[in-house]
Amino acid sequence: MTALRTPYPEIEPYASGYLDVGDGHQIYWERVGSPGAKPAVFLHGGPGGGLSTNQRRAFDPARYDVLLFDQRGCGKSTPHASLEANTTWHLIEDIERLRQMVGVDKWLVFGGSWGSTLALAYAQRHTERVSELVLRGIFTLRKAELAWFYQEGASNVYPDKWEGYLAPIPPAERHDLMAAYRKRLIGDDRAAQLQAAKAWAKWEGETLTLLPDPSVSDGFTDPDYALAFARIENHFFVHDGWMEEGQLIRNAGKLRDIPGVIVQGRYDMCTPAVTAWELHRAWPEAEFHIVNDAGHAFSQPGIMHHLIEATDRFAGGLK
Repeated sequence: MTALRTPYPEIEPYASGYLDVGDGHQIYWERVGSPGAKPAVFLHGGPGGGLSTNQRRAFDPARYDVLLFDQRGCGKSTPHASLEANTTWHLIEDIERLRQMVGVDKWLVFGGSWGSTLALAYAQRHTERVSELVLRGIFTLRKAELAWFYQEGASNVYPDKWEGYLAPIPPAERHDLMAAYRKRLIGDDRAAQLQAAKAWAKWEGETLTLLPDPSVSDGFTDPDYALAFARIENHFFVHDGWMEEGQLIRNAGKLRDIPGVIVQGRYDMCTPAVTAWELHRAWPEAEFHIVNDAGHAFSQPGIMHHLIEATDRFAGGLK
């Protein structure tokens, strides 16, 4: 049996800074690896999730020059938790500004969860700028996907955790939980805003992994993190990502000439495997992996194995 691949050693950025993308937003970016090596961009989840140091470790630093950035309103980007001029299409143009800043014609695009949504949308709009796609935990913002996690579905698997998610919302408003949360997350009552943000973020943090993993979930209830995460996610989700229903899978044919890898946990409760399967059917040219002992998180061993196998293979120019 082949041993599972594990993350590359910890690495510090060789460069970092801020890019003014307009609309009052300053985007924090960092670059890791070897300057001038194979270019790649890492798209984090959420939206609103921000960067972590482990995300740098999915790439061979000797063979990649990776740009990672905090999307609008989260992580080190400013203004914190801002919803102004913060849509899918603003983020896609930010990726293009960052590519131009780096000075490359095309790059490998790596995204998981919401990062897979953004990667698909970017690749379908700027196909000529994408050398390869590496996607995990596929999420396409269809109404059924949102309802599964935020209204009813995953609630039947995690009824104990679901009680905490319901707690800030009175029974009379629970017929539309995303709308009820929005009212609190954009409201003027700071205490109610933080209560809602923590409950929203905790629900996601505790359902990411196949087995409980406090090292993954504990950080989700940090007030600053939870506020950006919950406000930005909810903002994107109540607006369906400013996309037509089903457009990312419907337009998957645009990707046929882009080498790709899709990695999906069998027991992913956040973004169930049916979406990855439907993307696979619409884009059969991409390599497809179901990991039978994994949930959603990037850190799940079987998921990380396939992601690193993909980045290694693409670093060698193999397709």
